[in-house]
Amino acid sequence: MATRITSLTNPRVKDAVKLRQRSHRDALGLLLIEGYREIKRALDNQFFPVELYFAPELFQGENEPALIARCEAQGVQLFECAAGVFQKMSYRDRPDGLLAVAKQPRPTLATLDVPANALLIVAESIEKPGNLGTILRSADAAGVHAVLVCDRCTDIYNPNVVRASIGTLFSVPVVEAPTDETLQWLHTRGIQLVAAMPAAEALYTDMDLTRPTAIIVGTEQYGLSEAWQQAADVRVRIPMLGQADSLNVASAATILLYEAQRQRGFKTRSLPG
Repeated sequence: MATRITSLTNPRVKDAVKLRQRSHRDALGLLLIEGYREIKRALDNQFFPVELYFAPELFQGENEPALIARCEAQGVQLFECAAGVFQKMSYRDRPDGLLAVAKQPRPTLATLDVPANALLIVAESIEKPGNLGTILRSADAAGVHAVLVCDRCTDIYNPNVVRASIGTLFSVPVVEAPTDETLQWLHTRGIQLVAAMPAAEALYTDMDLTRPTAIIVGTEQYGLSEAWQQAADVRVRIPMLGQADSLNVASAATILLYEAQRQRGFKTRSLPG
């Protein structure tokens, strides 16, 4: 049974709005998941919210009641909101009437389990939530076993990361760790480090990406740090045939990941165990 919220001054409304702030999210260990597709993807990956807020007046399809029922079956607290209340809580221009509050998943390198022939992506100091979210979306599509976020500039639990990833934050393991710890973890497992660098001599299509591989991408403005450049086993570039001297980091990551999967025969992602 859902609790009805009709007042804009309800404390739960205020708490949900505060979760847009990184400091508040981190202090409580929570994140926001807004939108039907995003929440469904979380549920499909056994990631269950603690609270679900919904406004039937804003629903855009016919599948919302089934999603609400799935949440209820998992013991999620349900709150039915008046349209105006929901719109205050929403961070989207066109809300679809579904907003969840969930605990932040916090996998670590110590708990990360990948297969022997792993395909990973390392994202260093990515500045824009949209870029990080798109990298996660591409990682899911390309069958990546994990995304390692190093020296983050943007919060991986930013609502706009969740939105840009279309919920794939919950379908691919995403681990945040410092560069030195990540390098040690990768070296211990004998994973080839492939650095994407516009000034590299080798083309990305000339490299053997069928081995256990981590593709490393960095900020568009500054590129990869010296630590990753020096640690790389292979440095590759994507040919630039026009006047632009670099690609969007998410676009570059997507091209490299699909080249790796092309070489590997586009096999479905296999998980360890």
